[in-house]
Amino acid sequence: MQHVDIAVIGGGSAGCCAALAAAVSGAGRVMLAERYGFLGGISTQSLDTFYGFFTPGDSPKKVAGGVPDTLVDRLSARGEMFLRPNTYGAGTGVTYNPEYLKLLWDELMEETGVEVMLHTELINAEQSESAQFFDLTLRHRGGTSHVTASRLIDCSGDAAAAHLLGDSLEEAGTKTAAQTFTTTFRMCNVDLQRFSDSGGKKLLQEKMAETVDSGKFSLPRKKGSVHPMVQPHCIATVAVRVPFASPFSSEALSRAEREGRKQAFLYEQFLRAEVPGFEEAKIIGMSSPQIGIRESRRLYGRYRLTRDDCLSQARFEDAVMLCGAPIEDHRQNAAGEEETEWVYIPDGGVYQVPYRCFLSKEVKNLLIAGRCFSAEHSAHASCRSMAQTMSMGQAAGAAATLSLQRQCSAEELPPGMLRRQLTALGAVIEAPDMPAYTGRDEWMKNRE
Repeated sequence: MQHVDIAVIGGGSAGCCAALAAAVSGAGRVMLAERYGFLGGISTQSLDTFYGFFTPGDSPKKVAGGVPDTLVDRLSARGEMFLRPNTYGAGTGVTYNPEYLKLLWDELMEETGVEVMLHTELINAEQSESAQFFDLTLRHRGGTSHVTASRLIDCSGDAAAAHLLGDSLEEAGTKTAAQTFTTTFRMCNVDLQRFSDSGGKKLLQEKMAETVDSGKFSLPRKKGSVHPMVQPHCIATVAVRVPFASPFSSEALSRAEREGRKQAFLYEQFLRAEVPGFEEAKIIGMSSPQIGIRESRRLYGRYRLTRDDCLSQARFEDAVMLCGAPIEDHRQNAAGEEETEWVYIPDGGVYQVPYRCFLSKEVKNLLIAGRCFSAEHSAHASCRSMAQTMSMGQAAGAAATLSLQRQCSAEELPPGMLRRQLTALGAVIEAPDMPAYTGRDEWMKNRE
């Protein structure tokens, strides 16, 4: 049985940043376990844009930094990203090449000495009676392995470790309406100039609404988005909408996967027939290896972020990150009609997220970051962009390392010490007081 100082479960954006932040903060041995054959989670599976780095509106402010900046800087230096202006209310997006991002995550892990175990899934977790270490059982292609870890960071998205350890969790859909699933897809051979000259996104929205009202194509929604990719003549979409079902039911997920694929090719037919510039376009890929799930389990942590916290621009003594994203809640009503809620932070403001949102109330030295952090449904619908989940992972990784170095539990770590370390890493914790961000030159300037 091998021992590591910090074990991170889940190699999505949160988990990758947790492992990197732990390593660069001076942790000894850091292990990152990921069930698929590549890192990045949703950032490399089905999406190609980071949202949440900037507040939405006409005067965007940068509200995330540190380890996430390192990633974007490298994408920028290698010509594998570009900035998209405020789109569909979400704020300026960092659009990147998801295939190149897989390679970049690999490079960063190798450079910092993180031990990556791909094709590996956590199947059991126990904590010692003294709470000094966790005993983890990992399943992989060769069978099973046992690892002990002094600190455990759950970035699995489904709160897999917390669930196995008996922590208090809320399952999405059991108390409030849960967000819908999405199968994103990408298309090639798009004449983007013709699309733009014909009316672009405005025309697309009109055509979608007309098609739904007329019944010509049975599209699931009247609104959706397409945007250019880094790859020339290619677009990415967020248009498919599959009703929420239990993310822990194989039968429900099987139906959702089939429905998502069916809708994707229906959209292909619609776009080719109705939208100028798409006449010769074809689908080249869709959500893989699974449908996009916006929420599944969430922690009942030492603090739960609330809707009021978001809209009142809350401040916390133990704040470790910022968010300025609107509440963006994708759901369907009882009639199966789209019912997306958009609620913006007043006056283009931001709110802080406290460290306690990542701490278990019941399991000592367990930190939880990413999709399963401690938040109410509406707050989660705001604070789920990838810049924020990366910031969560960064905070958890730094905290785990500092608690080991200080020889205290993660819960006893002084917030001021954590905030100083995060500031040294480049994290943005206080509300920014700086001029509006305008482009890549300012991005690089702000990083220097």
